[in-house]
Amino acid sequence: MAVKQTAGRDALGEFAPKFAELNDDVLFGQVWSREEQLALRDRSIVTVVALMAQGLTDSSFRYHLESAKKNGVTRTEIAEILTHAAFYAGWPKAWAAFRMAKEVWAEEPAADGKALHESQMVFPVGAPNDAFARYFIGQSYLAPLSTSQVGIFNVTFEPGCRNNWHIHHASQGGGQILVCVAGRGYYQEEGKPARELHPGGVVNIPAGVKHWHGAAPDSWFSHLAVEVPGENTSSEWLEPVTDEIYGHLR
Repeated sequence: MAVKQTAGRDALGEFAPKFAELNDDVLFGQVWSREEQLALRDRSIVTVVALMAQGLTDSSFRYHLESAKKNGVTRTEIAEILTHAAFYAGWPKAWAAFRMAKEVWAEEPAADGKALHESQMVFPVGAPNDAFARYFIGQSYLAPLSTSQVGIFNVTFEPGCRNNWHIHHASQGGGQILVCVAGRGYYQEEGKPARELHPGGVVNIPAGVKHWHGAAPDSWFSHLAVEVPGENTSSEWLEPVTDEIYGHLR
């Protein structure tokens, strides 16, 4: 919903009352309020691009950048919007716009990265994986997809996050299958080199094998964890993956 605007009257109410009225009541009171015809988020994008095209990167431009952020434009999206507009409005104007946009969106890079990652897959990221947090370095998320017949969970790792070394035990059958769905990550068995993982990759983990898996240092990563049915199954969580081991990965 558009916010009632009084900037025109506050700044120019006595000097130019008609202009102040048109600014507050018509532009913001009527045009910006036509949300059924064009959403506030889209109006913010149009306005930001129009101001940038004119080279007006002043306080009014900052106001509309802040409004765009409030109306749901993410840091990733504003960077793409300004990059696209640079080819039509001019490179120097884009540089000026980027300097101000970086300040407005400075506080939430991680949230934007998570939202972008989630938009690249069909499964939800889920909730913070608090129940298993002590077995992870960094933040992970868990979304249960199937808890009957065969357990299937979407596990998401923020950049640099990985779980501890662990073993899936079973007297017969058991183990786990990983199906990579988004981002870039790694899987490693004890005594073997780490294997880089990409969407579409599948890892078959037999019972009794010591291993770990997680995100690359610079990328979010999600995989489906499929529990292979077996008898007397359990998971044994071991020591963390040290920086000495993880630090060699890129």
